[in-house]
Order: sequence, then C-alpha cells, then structure tokens
Amino acid sequence: MKHKGLTRPRIHRFAAGFCYSYASMQLNIQSQTAGDIVVLRCRGRIVSGDEARHLQSEIEKHTRLTKSVVLNLGEVTYLDSGGLGSLVRIFGILRAARGDLRICQVSPFVEQVLQATNLLKVFQPCASEQDAIATFSAKPGSAHDAPAPSSARIVCLDSSPDVLAYLKILLQGSGYEVFTTRYLSDAVSLAVGTKPRLLVCGPSWHGNNAAAEKFRESSPSVQLLHLPADFSTSEADHASRHLVDRVRSMLV
Repeated sequence: MKHKGLTRPRIHRFAAGFCYSYASMQLNIQSQTAGDIVVLRCRGRIVSGDEARHLQSEIEKHTRLTKSVVLNLGEVTYLDSGGLGSLVRIFGILRAARGDLRICQVSPFVEQVLQATNLLKVFQPCASEQDAIATFSAKPGSAHDAPAPSSARIVCLDSSPDVLAYLKILLQGSGYEVFTTRYLSDAVSLAVGTKPRLLVCGPSWHGNNAAAEKFRESSPSVQLLHLPADFSTSEADHASRHLVDRVRSMLV
C-alpha cells in the first residue's frame, strides 16, 4: 500500500555493501558503506522539520557502528536555516565523539549558502566521494572549536539545539565569543558570569516578553535581539546576512 509522501525502503546492492533508499517528504537518502565509513547521498531539500529529523535519524542509525560519515549533497536543491543548523550540530556531535563528517559534491545552491554563512572553511567540501573518504586518514582539524578573536561576547537562547549550533558557528565566524543555552535560568547565569553585550533570543522565544523582562532585570546593560518566528525556515544565506548585519549594528 502506498502512503502519501512515503515509500517503502528499497535495497540495492553495491560492491562495498548495501544501499538503502528512503523517502521522507522532500528528502531522499541513500546509504552505502565503504569499510568503516558510511556514505549518505541526499536528494531534495534539507529543511527544518521532517526532512532535518529524517537526516538526523538516518545518521544516528549508522553512527551506532561508525562515527565516520560522508554526506553527498550534489542533489540537494534547497537548504534553510534549520537544515543548516542540523548539519552543523551533526558535525559537532561527530567531532565530539572522535568521529568526523565530510561533505562532498555540493550543489551550486549549497555552495552559495555555505559561502554566504562563512561555513565553507568549516565544512571544507570535497570534490568527490572518493576524495572525502580519503581524508579520513588525516587528523580532523579543530579550528572551528576555538572561538575567533572577539570584540564582544554574545549569549544565545533557544529551545532548539540545531538553532543554537547554527547561531554559535555563524557568530563565531563573524568574530564574536558565543555562549549558548536552552534555558532562561542558564542565560541569566551566563550573563552574570561572562558579561556579554548581547542576548540573542531564538525563534522559540519569539513574543515571550515575560522572559525578556526577567533577563533585563538581571542584566539591564545587555542588549536583546529577538529573532523572528520564521528564522529556522528562512533562506539560510539571507537569514545569516541579516542576522550578522543586525548584530554588528548593535555592537558598534
């Protein structure tokens, strides 16, 4: 029986193993193993919601056995802020687990987004799957983990780990020292301990004036920047440029 938006898994045999094909909404993922490395080929849209969750679920399934992942993004036609946040968070999780994530054959749209968000130097896309697989013999770099020389400290507050991962790496790349939390009480503690100049309230806190007032009471000198409710579903390149421009204008 066919269901709208879903298909049954299809299994294809490859020389290096099996390839499982799944369809979920507007994202299709095929997987193939190459030794202790899993290659995931994405086709469609990586966006906030079902598609981002599907990608995370597929990676979590495979990384029970290996922490080495190659993402082929050659057929990815669209990537929003939430989808990019998922990639950033997955990247950080694998690095923290002594694994790594390589992306390769990025589509022109994805390359444009990575360029606009200053993430090309973080992901360092490879030209082919073979090139990406070969890089696993080298030690992963750690430059992305260290905050950039900073003129200001920023605290980011949101309930979504994907949004926080995206905000952190984007603002660090723009020269700020960034601290993230999912909880208002921790944001207040960070404000006292780190003395930031700006609190960025993510889309999950949009319209929560009571939370903003509570933060202002504890840190009246800290400026507040509220992200719009549709931030996660906005075009990543436009959203990132707008956010960085706003931050710079507030911290001049």
